[in-house]
Amino acid sequence: MPAFSQDPLDAGFVQDPYPAYDRMRALGSLVFWQEYNMPCAVSFASANAILRDRRFGRMPLDPPPVAEHLAPFYAVEAHSMLELEPPRHTRLRSLVLRAFTSRRIAALAPEIEALSHQMIDQLPDGPFDLLTHFAQPLPVTIIARLLGVPESLAPDLLRWSNAMVGMYQAGRTRADEDRAIAATTEFVDFMRGYIAQRRQTPRDDLITHLINAEEAGDRLSTDEMISTCILLLNAGHEATVHSIGNATKTLLQTDHYGRAPISDALVEECLRFDPPLHLFARWAYDDIDVVGHVIPKGTQIACLLGAANRCPKHWDAPDSFDPTRSPKANLAFGAGLHFCLGAPLARLEIVHALNALVARLPGLKLAQTPLYADIYHFHGLKSLMVTAK
Repeated sequence: MPAFSQDPLDAGFVQDPYPAYDRMRALGSLVFWQEYNMPCAVSFASANAILRDRRFGRMPLDPPPVAEHLAPFYAVEAHSMLELEPPRHTRLRSLVLRAFTSRRIAALAPEIEALSHQMIDQLPDGPFDLLTHFAQPLPVTIIARLLGVPESLAPDLLRWSNAMVGMYQAGRTRADEDRAIAATTEFVDFMRGYIAQRRQTPRDDLITHLINAEEAGDRLSTDEMISTCILLLNAGHEATVHSIGNATKTLLQTDHYGRAPISDALVEECLRFDPPLHLFARWAYDDIDVVGHVIPKGTQIACLLGAANRCPKHWDAPDSFDPTRSPKANLAFGAGLHFCLGAPLARLEIVHALNALVARLPGLKLAQTPLYADIYHFHGLKSLMVTAK
């Protein structure tokens, strides 16, 4: 397998990783990324195959011991469906889907649309950061309403989410870990108390529906509900914020803002062209052949979603943004067993957010060159300074 060297903290890579992905893909469908010390799938075919193969899982066969100071974070991860495999994953996802139904998500559409317009009404005069004034508060407010927690807690939810996902970024420091642990402890303590309160005073919210979710007499434990709520916030919120920011930037920079209707196809092209998550890892539970390479049992392998979404063997002119492109599956939200549970909600928020922006702010322009934050393997903007006139 060919080796490839690329510092994920390099400023040029952070701002535009796609040329590096092209160089990786030129070496083959699988390359060994030296800085991560693991093989990476960089073509659509290889990444898609790994994500859909049940012989690859999220957890190592022999998990290493957890450092004592990180125990609170990994105690939450231990009950997260993102990190579990069947049969626990099957049981947990089935119970959660009984509460987090497609019908309940679809019913949020008018609320998301109204909130998008309300936030546009409150935008400041002059240049403003679309992330802090729109892309961040929109999904966190919707998550707060969905869970049934007071909207006044949205700033805390946002702070907890930002700190906790710092555990996944390249080059994390002890300070990053300490912030994540503090946020985890605060979030868990709040959720434990709030779930206890909902058991006594049920309402029409997701937490109450999670409490009542049942299959063959089986229910979610309190720890499973806490991990599920944290997962919905952290994974769903982070991905949606970055997706709205990246999509708006793409439309403005490619001169498609206001020219093309905000359709489902346009949203999919935005997600394909500049997805919010670029690296998702798996572990081989057997010796597995992937596009002609045998991945030994116990090996960790990365699926580079950002690279797979621009694979020239899957898309024509993959580096061109084309909202009229014929629909075809992309990997922005993963695939297979661990396909993002919140993807339908994220897509709903993106389409209504973009529709509201185009309708209300037809003259939106970039006020300065957007810069991406150094948060790889997430891929999102540090800020998006725009002007509405």
